[in-house]
Amino acid sequence: MISVLLVDDHELVRTGIEVLLNSADDIVVVGVAKSGEEAIEAVQAMSIDVLVMDVNMPGIGGTEACRRILQLNPSVKIIALSIHNDGPIPQQLLKLGVLGFISKGSPVDEMLKAIKKVIVGERYLCTEVASNLAFNALPGVNDSPFSKLSPRESEIVMLILQGRAIKEMANLLGLSDKTVNTYRYRLYDKLQIKNDVELTRLAVKFGHIDMALI
Repeated sequence: MISVLLVDDHELVRTGIEVLLNSADDIVVVGVAKSGEEAIEAVQAMSIDVLVMDVNMPGIGGTEACRRILQLNPSVKIIALSIHNDGPIPQQLLKLGVLGFISKGSPVDEMLKAIKKVIVGERYLCTEVASNLAFNALPGVNDSPFSKLSPRESEIVMLILQGRAIKEMANLLGLSDKTVNTYRYRLYDKLQIKNDVELTRLAVKFGHIDMALI
């Protein structure tokens, strides 16, 4: 039996996926969480095979939660779930060690297929994500400056766009204020901007502001 932890901040989504997964003969949802922080606690408290993680959540968010969970337990197979199937997030999550990525617009049986794949260590990407990753890999296609950022820098960007103060970001990410500021000015340099106002304008231009506010 494949044990699954389901993480999503929307109760309706959690309930729907839980019913779907529990209807399978060889899958059981052993726990649910509504934030990245709760997911980290759950992984430490119980034994699970697969973690289904919503990427866009309040608090530390799905990407940072995935990073911390894989540090705690590298054997956990993670499937990321998001309404966004483009941009830098899918590629960054795959680099972290996430094995699957599914768009929330995918058919319902896609989740079952993904779990069967990742449980044996294989990657599973929904069609939209796989197509976008392949397309963005073509020379001259991916011109977004945000693709230059590391996963940690991308997390800082999202928190800045959410209007978080430095101390709040530091507490959420488990870093010092000084370290957060270091990341902040490093990503400014990579993006060739000088302040948060310019960051917001750039995020709007490349469609990142919507992802941050979800």
